[in-house]
Amino acid sequence: MPPCESQPVTWRNRRGYRLSNSVIELTILLGGGHIADFRLNGSPINILWEASWPTIEPQSFNAAAHASLYGDAAAGKFLSGYTGHAVVVGNFGMPSADEVSRGVPLHGEASSSEWKVVSAKHDDRHCALLLEVALPYYQLVFQREIAIAAEAFTASITETVTNLAATEREFQWVQHATFGEPFLTRDDSSVFVDVSRAITWPLGYEGHELLRDDAEFLWPNAPASSGGSIDLANPFALDGTGFLASLLTSADHPKAAIVVNNRRYALAAGYCFDRANFPWITLWEENHARRYAPWNGNARARGIEFGTSPMPLGIEQAHETQTLFETPVLTRIAPRATLTATYDLFVTHVPKEWKSVAGLERSKNGLALRNSAGDKVRFL
Repeated sequence: MPPCESQPVTWRNRRGYRLSNSVIELTILLGGGHIADFRLNGSPINILWEASWPTIEPQSFNAAAHASLYGDAAAGKFLSGYTGHAVVVGNFGMPSADEVSRGVPLHGEASSSEWKVVSAKHDDRHCALLLEVALPYYQLVFQREIAIAAEAFTASITETVTNLAATEREFQWVQHATFGEPFLTRDDSSVFVDVSRAITWPLGYEGHELLRDDAEFLWPNAPASSGGSIDLANPFALDGTGFLASLLTSADHPKAAIVVNNRRYALAAGYCFDRANFPWITLWEENHARRYAPWNGNARARGIEFGTSPMPLGIEQAHETQTLFETPVLTRIAPRATLTATYDLFVTHVPKEWKSVAGLERSKNGLALRNSAGDKVRFL
């Protein structure tokens, strides 16, 4: 196999690109820009969640033909293409009345539009892919560049938002990263995040809520709807339930981290990102609760979503709230200006005897995971 490659592929009947080196491979879809697949090279384990329904190119969604399969126009367009890691640029949650009238779907235009390949290149030392999508309602242009160095366990991702308007724009920018089986499991996996404050979603979970509504808590022990508490570091505690919670990353760690550790496969994977860009983590779990299409009671998924907003309540609610825990819940971009954010997506081996991950450190020499005993695994 060549040291690094960037090439067009078909993934589950979807058009995409695959970037790879001798260690890892990443597949991103042109329909919606979803990072659909990320794994160690040659491994059978995709660390990201794969939709339990057949997806389509979301830009081809037609309500008359597809609503029975994926839901109505606003939600169905997003869900028709959703798998793995989606990006939210614009509205996080259901669109406002004005957005609906302009055809904006759940979680914004980017994750339901066709992306354009600006450049794809590779050589012996690295591979890189630059994609772009236009967001006409918000008058923004969004670019994502993914780069992988030879022999690295990490994909480095740079995202750029450009405001085409002559006025300031307010918007929400969230990495809708989702994990699922076989990597994230009830018996073999645990989640590490470093957070200072946390609160549960105020609106239940369609009658199947695992957690008590609108309750502040100390991570990882959240108040259960039935009484007592639930350790959210351990996924999928109770079949037939779901939840949402908002976590504020710790100001003590400018480089924030999300890590999932799987003890069975002796793997750890996750994200490292700048808290200054993305201070919030939205924790969402669907555990065989939703019985309607396209979920059909078949999905186990946990979103560990990091971004500028704590909850998927939409842009109008964010405008009204402005802050939570003295922290902004949306972002602003000046006229004709550009914003840039970078983050890393990684997967690496860890010792079989590790029961959990207790932290992630970043230095000029790469990343290091540590367990509760202080033992470390370093990788690039």
